[in-house]
Amino acid sequence: MHLTDATWTDAAAVETDLAVVPVGSTEQHGPHAPLGTDAITAETVAEAGVDAYDGEAVVAPPVSVGVAAEHRQFPGTLWVSEDTFRDYVRETVASLAHHGWDRVVLVNGHGGNVAALREVAGRITREDDAYAVPFTWFEAVGDHADDMGHGGPLETALLRHVRPDLVREDRVDEAREGASDGWGEWVSGTNLAFDSAEFTENGVVGDPGEGDAERGEELLELAAGSLAALLSAVESRDVCRPPDR
Repeated sequence: MHLTDATWTDAAAVETDLAVVPVGSTEQHGPHAPLGTDAITAETVAEAGVDAYDGEAVVAPPVSVGVAAEHRQFPGTLWVSEDTFRDYVRETVASLAHHGWDRVVLVNGHGGNVAALREVAGRITREDDAYAVPFTWFEAVGDHADDMGHGGPLETALLRHVRPDLVREDRVDEAREGASDGWGEWVSGTNLAFDSAEFTENGVVGDPGEGDAERGEELLELAAGSLAALLSAVESRDVCRPPDR
């Protein structure tokens, strides 16, 4: 059940303690993909994962603005501080827990959110009346994960599968020509760059031409299967806090 489409009486009738919160971003994804890519893909994977899960879970509305200052040079990008982002996610989980959905998977579609989500999930679990874990879909697609860039093959493939109307196909060549091969400028295991504009001309990392709709279908199946397995583990996990020693 997706809370956006449900009535409060529908929500009251759900017998589960499990919820998923799609978490994305509103940021540049090159000249060919929409600013809402990360929120769209996170919500798509969340819904597919719940459908694949052998049980019941609610899907919350997506968090659509995340930690994305690294893309601020590109118009349309929105961002909040990590503190604001963590507080918003934490309070969203608290409101879900208030209604009994106190086991929560944060389904993430944006690399810039990863560190903050891990930290806030730990804080929720240690200090609040809920248990939360983060799940980043493009890290859970097997060998495909090695090709993750930005507006590159994986995100473009998934969009071509689920929202082909949003991909500007006439700009894919432009996206490819201005893309970088990797994320950042690395020396001695350290990334010298903080902003994407430092190393990519048009915001793209990787070749979007390598992400067709067939690959997108496979990515969604893999991500949904991984999320369904995680939901099963979260549902059955003993979440009692270990005692202090």
